[in-house]
Amino acid sequence: MDDFGELTRAYERELRLHCYRMLGSLTDAEDATQETLLAAWRGLPGFEGRSSLRTWLYRIATNRCLTTLRSRPPAPVAPFELPEPTGHGEITWLQPFPDALLPEARAETVEAVELAFVAALQRMPPRQAAALILRDVLGFTGAEVAEMLGVTETVVKGLLQRARTGAVRRPAETDTAVSKRFAEAFTTGDVDGVVALLTDDAWLSMPPAPHEYHGRAAVAAFLRTSFAYASERAPALRPARANTQPAFAASLDGAFAGVIVLTVRDGRIAAIARFHDPALAGRF
Repeated sequence: MDDFGELTRAYERELRLHCYRMLGSLTDAEDATQETLLAAWRGLPGFEGRSSLRTWLYRIATNRCLTTLRSRPPAPVAPFELPEPTGHGEITWLQPFPDALLPEARAETVEAVELAFVAALQRMPPRQAAALILRDVLGFTGAEVAEMLGVTETVVKGLLQRARTGAVRRPAETDTAVSKRFAEAFTTGDVDGVVALLTDDAWLSMPPAPHEYHGRAAVAAFLRTSFAYASERAPALRPARANTQPAFAASLDGAFAGVIVLTVRDGRIAAIARFHDPALAGRF
């Protein structure tokens, strides 16, 4: 067991990130990673060495994730009456990924970790997403991907062709000045101050709730309702990093109040994702 731990320890972080891309949920990714290592331990006598240990582990992890994707929990209900949303997001299981958990050395690009890309993967059929991640992000060969998914290379090419049309990657920016101004406005209940930092087509989402708000006016309406619900209680924001993007761990009256992740484009905030999932407490 000690030898097995030494062999697999070097891959645990990258396997967790792979499972996160597949599942969109840090909680599910950690479960899938542990299930992968347990399955590898049990299946070690049958490992014939025809592929590298890393490739074998990724095959197990990918198939574990494909199994997990068959079911998802229902969306929760907000504790106050919300203004009419612009739309309802279907990816209610999305969670942020702390930068502190990223592998120390990543060959893939930064934008392959960002929330927008992970969300785009969740909208794809699972095998398309798996093929895109394994081939374009992680750099496995077409033959290796085909072997992992149990299909032919021709099938992999077809999966990739369809997946690439829905996975445009555009790197976000790290703008500490914008993040600082956002925190100052948000913690003082200054709706106009937050809205002034937004792009005209900014989105606000709040997984695991499905409600989404598009545009400055819609975001402002939600923030006014949210701040009114909090009344005189001022939230506290502690700087963090998630998905290589600026983020904050929020607290209200000393209790965990979720994680906020900002997407910055051209010096303005293009998206605010507010994650109220209590499972994130302690991870940021």
